[in-house]
Amino acid sequence: MVFSSLNFIFIFLPIFLILYYLVPQKYKNVLLFSGSLVFYALGEPSYLFLMLLTLFVNYCFGRLLTHYTDTRVIKRLFLILALLYNFGILFFFKYTNFFIENINHILRLNNIDWHFYLISLTLPLGISFYTFQIVSYIIDVYRGKVKAESSIVNLGAYLCMFPQLIAGPIVMYSDISAALKERSLSIEDLDKGLKNFIMGLGYKVIIANRIGILWNDICTIGFESISPPLAWLGAFAYSMQLYYDFCGYSLMAIGLGEMLGFKMPVNFRQPYVARSVTDFWRRWHITLGAWFREYVYIPLGGNRKGRFRTVLNLFIVWLLVGFWHGAAWNFIIWGLTIFVLQVIEKNFLLKFLNGENIFSWLTSHLYMFLYIMISWILFAISDLNELGVYLGRMFPFFGIGKVINSDDFMTHLTTYAPLLIISIIFATNYPRRIFRKIRDTKLGILAAFAVFWYSVYYLSIGMNNPFLYFRF
Repeated sequence: MVFSSLNFIFIFLPIFLILYYLVPQKYKNVLLFSGSLVFYALGEPSYLFLMLLTLFVNYCFGRLLTHYTDTRVIKRLFLILALLYNFGILFFFKYTNFFIENINHILRLNNIDWHFYLISLTLPLGISFYTFQIVSYIIDVYRGKVKAESSIVNLGAYLCMFPQLIAGPIVMYSDISAALKERSLSIEDLDKGLKNFIMGLGYKVIIANRIGILWNDICTIGFESISPPLAWLGAFAYSMQLYYDFCGYSLMAIGLGEMLGFKMPVNFRQPYVARSVTDFWRRWHITLGAWFREYVYIPLGGNRKGRFRTVLNLFIVWLLVGFWHGAAWNFIIWGLTIFVLQVIEKNFLLKFLNGENIFSWLTSHLYMFLYIMISWILFAISDLNELGVYLGRMFPFFGIGKVINSDDFMTHLTTYAPLLIISIIFATNYPRRIFRKIRDTKLGILAAFAVFWYSVYYLSIGMNNPFLYFRF
């Protein structure tokens, strides 16, 4: 089940909220935990046991880490075992076939007549996100930053909380531990949460789903048959689709959290207005960046051990970020591209990009336009041969073959121009600032009402597709 579905909007959510607001405070976590399990089971019943096993194992490790606070060696052993379990499960389901395929490829290159069989596996829904959440809990318990949760129901409510279970934002246990014990519900929070949910729904259904049709059309045509202008238009369309898809999900998750009495962390801050790659990654998927900074970059030494170690630490972080997104080489290339650009920026380019003169402003935005288009194409196309073809179309001096339809760009641009303009406008902060001012006025209510029913209309005619980040 996804948030942008009629079943969720008109059946699951109303029933759950009515029960949630009616039950006494002491039973709210029980309802949240059980309701989240139902939500997960409706989408991925075959792996419900795996998530419950992860909950139980980490609950036990958390209690053991608390019990052996005076025995450092044993405490560290339990931490290592917990990390091996959590990352081992993630590695098995997400990366086993990737390594088998690459081992088989190496064997073929060396003319060895032997191969390993791939394992028939499907990636459990949300495993990348809930693994990172429970790992942050275990590490924070080990560090003494938080106390181990004594109630498995409370820990289950944290791990399985349906608003952010499938695709984030990645919520640290320390951020909501107090609210798990006691939280207040108000009409104001319900109203604010509902409007954030509607805004996210509009981002997903009205913009992301519709602009995604352009990208799907290009994939259907075939990369060999598109003109360079259409290749750039396709890159732009995918960039906007990905942003509004993921930002829309995050806004819906934040809104649902507010309805339930939780304050979820912000996950996006207008990343497409950034003037450097460094700034972009302070604005895009903020909770993922915070996780890697807290649990990888800083423990490795951050920028405290000299220039070489700083560069090495950045390399490790972005290699892992790329690999976390998917078991394919294009994700690794994508992550390492970010690493290279950040190193260049931090050493000499950043000062110029952040300059206050008009030349720096224009150059920085042109630089980011190129970065955003190219990087998301690296992200979108997992087949390296197809990726090479597409990049060849974007840069025709590296191109291949003959363009079959040279006027394809104008045909698609004419069709999608209004939607593309809307996507540019809403990628800035101006619409959000305006809506915050009118949120509680009649005009704000009317706007939310219109976005909601316009979204429902598109869902009712079948314009509904899964969130892109579900596959990561």
